[in-house]
Amino acid sequence: MQIPVFTVDAFTNRPFFGNPAAVCLLENDLDEDLHQKIAMEMKLSETAFIRKLHPEDDFARSSCFGLRWFTPANEVPLCGHATLAAAAVLFLVQKNKNSVLTFVTLSGELRARQVEDHIVLDLPLYLTYPQVLQEVEELIKAAVGDMVVQDLRYSPGTKKLLVRLSDAYERSVLEELQVSAQCFLSAEKTGKVKGLILTLKGNSSGKHKGYDFYSRYFAPWYGVLEDPVTGSAHAVLSSYWSEQLGKKEMLGGHIYFLYIFSAEVKAKNASKEISGLYGSYNENAVVKYFENR
Repeated sequence: MQIPVFTVDAFTNRPFFGNPAAVCLLENDLDEDLHQKIAMEMKLSETAFIRKLHPEDDFARSSCFGLRWFTPANEVPLCGHATLAAAAVLFLVQKNKNSVLTFVTLSGELRARQVEDHIVLDLPLYLTYPQVLQEVEELIKAAVGDMVVQDLRYSPGTKKLLVRLSDAYERSVLEELQVSAQCFLSAEKTGKVKGLILTLKGNSSGKHKGYDFYSRYFAPWYGVLEDPVTGSAHAVLSSYWSEQLGKKEMLGGHIYFLYIFSAEVKAKNASKEISGLYGSYNENAVVKYFENR
């Protein structure tokens, strides 16, 4: 079986910006170990595998598919930017004409739809709970040193630790913070943290007014030292900042290559929308052929 692999720059409309993901279209079942081997070869933060759920399914006509995500190190339960990339390949390369695509994943059913020149994802919303500092003190020290931490939360649904820095800090402090994420592996003693979010309240005035919050995300436990743009972290951030700010629509700035996205929190059905440009893609991006024996 030949497997085409596409590279998609998600959350951007410019080539070589945003967050790249690899997308594989699987006509048939793939040996389990090959998923990880392909992801290791791609060397991107995520490789998405779209599979048909029934023999008669078609990538151009069907509306529901299976979807899995692998980092170079292991499988993950949720990835926003690779889901966006997967939807882009189906909508724009395979010319799928359905108004809504549904993906069956480890995090339940996720939906993607085209709205003008955007692809909108409907992702789960993950709650956070207060985290005792003493349990993760060494990890916090490795991440931010002696900086003042205003709030500390844990999301059991995603195994992410959210670290909110003091409101007294400006955005530039988060941008310029030197983080050695590899050190997190030895500093994390609880065994329950698989991702660390650093976040900061936005400014209501000044040069960067309009942003509700800023963030950076690190996941060395999954082989990703720092993720340029991450949808799964914003499934946590949206829940947290919606509660803190009393808002259902927020604009967040993810700091890496600074990227701006809008997130509409839907409290009614405990989900949120991430509106992101699908970015660039290459219809001839078949980079490898793999045999499933």
